[in-house]
Amino acid sequence: MNSTLIIIFQLLLSLSILVVLHEMGHFLAAKLFGTKVEKFYLFFNPWFSLYKKKIGDTEYGIGWLPLGGYVKIAGMIDESMDKEFLNREPQPWEFRSKPAWQRLIIMLGGIIVNILLAIAIYIGLAYAYGEQLIPMQSLKGGLEIVHPALKEAGLKTGDKILKINNEPVEYANTVDAKLITAHTVEIERNGERKTIEFPVNFIENLVEQKGKNVRGLTSIRIPFIVENVASKANKGKLQKGDQIIALNGQKVEYFDEIKPLIEAHKGETVKATVLRNGKPVEVDLKVNENGKIGVQLNTDYKEWEKRGYLMVVNKKYSFLEAIPAGLKRTKETFVGYIDQLKMIFNPKTGAYKGVGGFISIAKIFPGTWDWGRFWTITAFLSIMLAVLNVLPIPALDGGHAMFTIYEMITGRKPNEKFLEYAQIAGFILLLALVLLANGNDIIKHFFK
Repeated sequence: MNSTLIIIFQLLLSLSILVVLHEMGHFLAAKLFGTKVEKFYLFFNPWFSLYKKKIGDTEYGIGWLPLGGYVKIAGMIDESMDKEFLNREPQPWEFRSKPAWQRLIIMLGGIIVNILLAIAIYIGLAYAYGEQLIPMQSLKGGLEIVHPALKEAGLKTGDKILKINNEPVEYANTVDAKLITAHTVEIERNGERKTIEFPVNFIENLVEQKGKNVRGLTSIRIPFIVENVASKANKGKLQKGDQIIALNGQKVEYFDEIKPLIEAHKGETVKATVLRNGKPVEVDLKVNENGKIGVQLNTDYKEWEKRGYLMVVNKKYSFLEAIPAGLKRTKETFVGYIDQLKMIFNPKTGAYKGVGGFISIAKIFPGTWDWGRFWTITAFLSIMLAVLNVLPIPALDGGHAMFTIYEMITGRKPNEKFLEYAQIAGFILLLALVLLANGNDIIKHFFK
């Protein structure tokens, strides 16, 4: 299957799971308190539905516009803007007839389900896959600093990152997510410790994607260990397991060191020293016109560990052990996303330029099917959906909850006309945000 189709299918499947379960949270809470639910839809259905079937009091359906989904609860002013019920007396099965605390639970039902879903996924991932972790201090050559914005901030390839925002960094393969919200970074460079202050607009520099083909923020440095040889010119000169340790007499060890040296000799022959079975061997290697020698590198951490480049910690969890591990990961993801959201609302950071829509979400899915990656992304999106929905914006769950909490505190219910106007204002604001996010996507991906 084409990689683009795989990405689109994963996106639609993930969003469908999230939307159905989110709306199911509202649906079950409403049913719990005897509230009539008139519609339950996956995706929106302006003008027509792809599928619909009425069961009991509820019409279940699938819309054609994949921007979310909804449940239409009787006696509630929502995005449908149905106001006919305002002209009649409240019925006992309507939302507006229920006590404030019940209405609050109904409104928060979707958010609660999103959080529970993320917890369940992270527990399942910990149990099924465990974790493969690389202690930062075990890296012989430190990290490769990939993104230009990190280099501009003062990081260099070979650094070990010890702390981010004064929080210790234990594992190298968890550092990128923490760097996104970095203000200060403590590093170890050539045996000395140093603290680097990141610029206020660091996130803006990340978003701008300076340079081409940026493949991440950091990477564990790759030793140049040959896995197989594709080049006919160099077949027989290199063997599986060979490691290049020098080029034209210059000592080198890592891919990031060797790559520019090879590219500087396009169409030429270079003298390489390789370590073979523990002994140095001299070979002449042909560099093609593209600046490559035609080899595939070994990417097995276990092999790197044998050669002293790092240490691999494999954590396996029983089901009971996976529960606290899943809860911890949910908390870390939740706090991390809150930090990112704060930066978006701070104009000085320039983080708002990175707000993206469906194209940005789609791009985080891999082009090949990987269930572990799929569920990891889905758990993150579930937390993102919960956080965004709890924002006190009319038309979102958080907006409805805000008015209900006001009622519970003051004992006065907001005027229904006011709620109607607030819903319209909130809907316009959300529409503007959707246009901004997807407009950013279009500009970034098609005009830059």
